[in-house]
Amino acid sequence: MIFQKKHNSELYNILLKLSRNIFFYKKLQLNDSFETRIFLMFFHFSILMIIFKKKGEKFDQKEYDNVFNSIEYNLRELGFGDVSVNKKMKDLNKILYDILLKIGDNSANDFKVNKKLILKYFTSFKGENDPKIVDFETYFDKFYKFCFELSLQNMIREALNFKG
Repeated sequence: MIFQKKHNSELYNILLKLSRNIFFYKKLQLNDSFETRIFLMFFHFSILMIIFKKKGEKFDQKEYDNVFNSIEYNLRELGFGDVSVNKKMKDLNKILYDILLKIGDNSANDFKVNKKLILKYFTSFKGENDPKIVDFETYFDKFYKFCFELSLQNMIREALNFKG
């Protein structure tokens, strides 16, 4: 009998739902692709991890691992082989850390998304002054503020209530 993993990561499912927000595809006209959804998930995920750190808590390693296990499962469902999956997972891990380390200036109480990082991963924007990139930036600034006000115990679950 072949054992198949199921998506049992609440965090992964929440990040996936956030990445499927129609705002990104209708208003901002982002390409609806696997990579776009992953990048959007990583932007949301990075903000959640930053909030945990700012509030003096360590993000649960098991939750982090579950997110990457679910992504790996999806890649396999899409037909990627072992070698391709391993390389892609390594690349995605590097991308998450790139986003996490560069997403914004969060040294003060205010949070501001790094436009250069947005342009690096979302190439459909026409530059830092593109009105769509301003809307993208505003969305994530508001997402940060919304989540920051939530308790850490409920933040991940309640992040779904964010309307942007």
